[in-house]
Formats: sequence, C-alpha cells, structure tokens
Amino acid sequence: MLTLHSPFQKGTSRRALLQAGGAGLLGLSLPQVMQAEAEQPFHRARAKSVIFLFLFGGPSQHETFDLKPLAPEKIRGHFSPIASRTPGLQICEKLPLLAERSNKYAVVRSFSHDYHDHSGGGHYIQTGKRWHVPIGGGFNATPKDWPSMGSVVDCVANQHFGPPKELPNYAVVPNFLGRLQTYSVQLVRPGEYAGWLGRAYDPVTTRIDKRDDKDDPYFRDCTEAELTFQLDGLLSSSDVPHTRLERRQSLLEQFDQQRAVLDASRTLSAYDRFQQRALNLVTSSNTRAALDISKEPDALRDRYGRHLFGQSTLMARRLVEAGVRFVTVHWDGPNGYGWDSHINAVDVAKHLLPGFDQATSALLDDLSQRGLLDETLVVAVGEMGRTHVVNRTGGRDHWATLFPGLLAGAGIRGGITYGESDKDGAYPSSEPLAPERLAATIYHALGIDPEIRLPDQQGRPVPIIEDARPLVDLFG
Repeated sequence: MLTLHSPFQKGTSRRALLQAGGAGLLGLSLPQVMQAEAEQPFHRARAKSVIFLFLFGGPSQHETFDLKPLAPEKIRGHFSPIASRTPGLQICEKLPLLAERSNKYAVVRSFSHDYHDHSGGGHYIQTGKRWHVPIGGGFNATPKDWPSMGSVVDCVANQHFGPPKELPNYAVVPNFLGRLQTYSVQLVRPGEYAGWLGRAYDPVTTRIDKRDDKDDPYFRDCTEAELTFQLDGLLSSSDVPHTRLERRQSLLEQFDQQRAVLDASRTLSAYDRFQQRALNLVTSSNTRAALDISKEPDALRDRYGRHLFGQSTLMARRLVEAGVRFVTVHWDGPNGYGWDSHINAVDVAKHLLPGFDQATSALLDDLSQRGLLDETLVVAVGEMGRTHVVNRTGGRDHWATLFPGLLAGAGIRGGITYGESDKDGAYPSSEPLAPERLAATIYHALGIDPEIRLPDQQGRPVPIIEDARPLVDLFG
C-alpha cells in the first residue's frame, strides 16, 4: 500500500508545497496552487501606493546623507554638513528643506552591490534581481529582464482584482529612462519594464517633449512654467498627420483626438493587450483629470519646483491620489545620465541637490497634509553611489559598493538611520544591504509576500525574489 504523507505539516517549505501541488499530489493543478498562494495580496498592506523617486546616475553618499566632515578634503568633498531633526544625522548643506523634515523619513546608509554600471545597476535597484547581462555587456532593456517592482505589483493586482478599468496600476513619469539621451543612439534603459512577465505589465509611461540641448533653460535654470504630460506610444505617425503631431496641443485636445481615433475605428483586435489598455485609458475621464497638472494651484506647483523633476513628482502625487499603485519618477536629464557627476560639483550644487531637496520635501508635506503619507511609501534612491575619493576633475566616479536611500510613509519610522558606513564612506561597516532587501521591503509594505511566484510567458512559476528579508525594523 502506498502512503502519501501530507506536506501540510510543520517545517514544510513553501517550495515543497508548490512542488507537491504542481505534481498533482494535493489534487490541485499548478494554476490553482498559484492562485491559492496569491489569494491575499495587499491584505495586510501598510501602503496602498508607492512613489519611487529614481535618482538615476548615482548621487554621492558624501553629498547627500552620509557626509564625512572629519575626513581629508579629497574624501569629504565640496560641501559642509548641517544638522537635521534626526539625532546624529548630518546631511548636506544643499538639502536644508529635507534636513528640517528628517523626522518624516528614515535614511538607509548601507545599500551595496557590485554592478558599477548604470544599466546593470538600474535594473538591479528597480527589480531586486541582478541583470542577466554581464557587467558592461549592454545598455538596453531586453525581453529576458527581470520584471520591475511596479510590473510585479501590476500583475499581482490584475490576478487579485482583475484588469484596471481606468487608471493603470503602474506608471512611469516623465519619460522612459533613456529617452532624453543626447548621443547618436537613444537608449532604452532596463529595469522599469515587465521583462519575462510579458509586455502587458509594462508601465504606462508619460512623455515630455523638450529639446535635448544642454542649454535648454527648462533643465538648467528651471524657468519653464508649464508642462503637458502626454501618454506615450498611443498614436503612430500613420494615425495622425505629421503636421498635427508637431503642433503643440492642450491636454484636452490630445484626449479628444484619441477619442476620435477610437470612434473612427473599432478594430481593437488589431492591438495587443498593452495597446488595448492604453487606448482604454484615454477614454477615461479619471485619467484625463489625473494627468492635467494645470489643475494644481500655482503656489503648490512653485513649491514642488518649476522643473522637470519637481513637476513630475507632483504628477506622481496626483496619480497615487487617483488610485495608481506604483509610480516611478525618473530624474531625467538632458545628457541622459542625471546624477552621473564625474567631472565637477557645479551641476550637483546648482541643480541636482536643490531640485531634489525642493521636490521631495514638498512631496512629504503635500502627502502629509492630504492624509496620504500614512498609506503611501516614498522611496528615493539611485542605482549606485560615488567614489569616496574626489577625482582629478573635482567629480566622483561610479561606486556601487555603498550608497544611501530615503524611505518615508506607510509606517516607516521617521527620524532614524539604518546601517553604517566606514570612516571614509567607502564600504558598509554594518551588514551590506543588497537591492533584494529593498525590493522585499517594498513588497512587504504593499502586503505582497516577497516569496510569491508569478507565471512567466510559458506559464512556469517563478519567484519574484529569493532569500531576501524585508527591513522590518524600519517600520513602527
């Protein structure tokens, strides 16, 4: 007589349970097991939404939240520390607004990995998984990439609640990363896409059309007053005459144009699921309202900053307030690299630090005043840090071995630091925290089990992250 012992016993791993169910030993098919596993996502969520401020290029730990004022000048760099409201935390003098609000956020000072590369690091920090492309082996996203955290959230929400009828679960503003690249080849940087999870879970992305010229005051002097956030990729040049595409249009005109296209042709079967979702969005009055940033008071727009990052951060708040679950805000720049400050500290001092300080402090205030901070997780982080020694041109080079991050809202304890660095700000002196730990923390805040498995394009169950513990000490 064959006796089968039940895997439902103390000490049985979730992997063994999945294997047993997948083999049919429990009378369950693999899809049923996966459905049962995912029945309660978001159930114990601290966060309803995430705003992920991605400071692409790699801000220096020495110029943000981990200054070393007693180190030699070649290490401590150009800026002086100022006191914050967090005991023992000195931050850069160029971040005075954030220093006044440090009681609202936690600073993690020991993120670390070994991908000293923008594309590989960007993929890693947005997915919690090392890129399958070797270090230095590529620049652009591929279909084999790991799904971004936003794509995972979108997929889990789709499985649990069904496809969103109006606003998406996952959005990226102001452009896809790499769109403003000034070199001859435009890059499509990895990390923000769904990869093997399937194109249906790619983000809905906005588009800001501005010159790529480095002298454009929109980027350099922050004098641009108005922005129009368009949904990217909805119409091809064959859909609308070229002259009309080039004509500057109001947001209302854009949406009316999209509606006219739908009325003219109902052959939606020609579109794949991603395109159908995008077309559904433009018929939604909620989408139209959320993307119309002109509805915000001028004083609030001024508070966020009349620059691309400031207005994009305000747009992120509008989107989560309307119900979007995950919004990534790229620090976009005319050179395509943002915070990649190899040469000198002029841009860091004049544009990058003040813009980040203004927009992020405004976001924390705005969310708090609207009662949204308790249910919105805010994360601000780059894909790497910078070398602890200033180079010969006055800048700092790539250094992923140590970099900081800011987390706020959704139960994060404000006014604390987590992790330590050595005396030179070069290596973690406490436990190095890989990007997997950040991803697990974000999933934990959203009520998603970091060990949940999702089907790849062949229907095989794949764990979204492995052997990574969330930073539960950050939560109150």
